Amino acid sequence: MTFESSHSVSLKIWDRSSIDHTLDAAAQDLSVKANTTKCRIAVHASGPNTFTLTVRSDDRQLVTV
Repeated sequence: MTFESSHSVSLKIWDRSSIDHTLDAAAQDLSVKANTTKCRIAVHASGPNTFTLTVRSDDRQLVTV
């Protein structure tokens, strides 16, 4: 299951061994579509084996450590 828009994508990932790779690739694709950097992509666990990636708004300040 995949839901896409220009600023978000939801993925159902069944294979636990591919979660990191799949989320990293999805974040890269979404950042290109939204014309932004990967650090502006937020990942949320939105259900069992389901993740939603969204582009954070510009009014939020990024925290630097």
